[in-house]
Amino acid sequence: MARRTLAGMALAVEAEQLVKHYSGRGGAVEAVRGVDLTVEAGEVFGFLGPNGAGKSTTVRMLTTLMSITSGSARVAGIDVAADPDGARRKIGVALQEAGLDARQTGRELVILQARLFGSSRTQAAGRAQELLELVDLVEAADRRIKGYSGGMKRRLDLASALVHEPEVLFLDEPTTGLDPASRLTVWEELRRINGRGTTIFLTTQYLEEADQLCDRLAIIDDGLIVREGTPADLKTELRERRGLATEPTLDEVFLDVTGRTRERTAGEVQEVQG
Repeated sequence: MARRTLAGMALAVEAEQLVKHYSGRGGAVEAVRGVDLTVEAGEVFGFLGPNGAGKSTTVRMLTTLMSITSGSARVAGIDVAADPDGARRKIGVALQEAGLDARQTGRELVILQARLFGSSRTQAAGRAQELLELVDLVEAADRRIKGYSGGMKRRLDLASALVHEPEVLFLDEPTTGLDPASRLTVWEELRRINGRGTTIFLTTQYLEEADQLCDRLAIIDDGLIVREGTPADLKTELRERRGLATEPTLDEVFLDVTGRTRERTAGEVQEVQG
């Protein structure tokens, strides 16, 4: 069960002073330097930041894929360091590099994933059909994955991450490298998945993606969360603080917080530049 705060709010994810240090040639590298965050059950929560900000490292710690140097983290009420197996049963994970076997068909991959989580052959086949319908891949289900487009592979990766009905779905830059049309399709799938009750923790470099999808977001830079709130609240705070005549964009909020810049081409979503 998701843990609840004193106010009764269910928490799907919580981290306290989360830290990750690496040993590098030049000494210790502080990738994450004390992250505090809470994600409410049912939210789409976004991590926004440039490359190297600590987004992926934070996700890897929360999903038991990387050890925690110090601090604590709980997902669906389970301490990820004390009970990693228990945490894995509660979460789905889709990282930047989809772990797909190009020789399989889409249906075969989802069935295999379901079987790995203990489903019978009949249950696995039924679950695969349900998920392939969810991500709109029924017509391509029996084609080999090597013939899938980038957007189709991302949607199949989502289906694979959902086979055991996770309480929390972690997505690490799910639309990086996709064309604008494929990106919009993935956005629609994420809205549909969230509408079924799954909490989504989304990392992204794309400002429009955060603005369009996230109920609440945190801007992380240099291993620290530097601003947090709903997209609307963050824009309103900047407008009131600077006395702007019009509502700023999330681009301007990001620039105000981090000093980063980016270029935008009409009709496309461009990534944050360091």
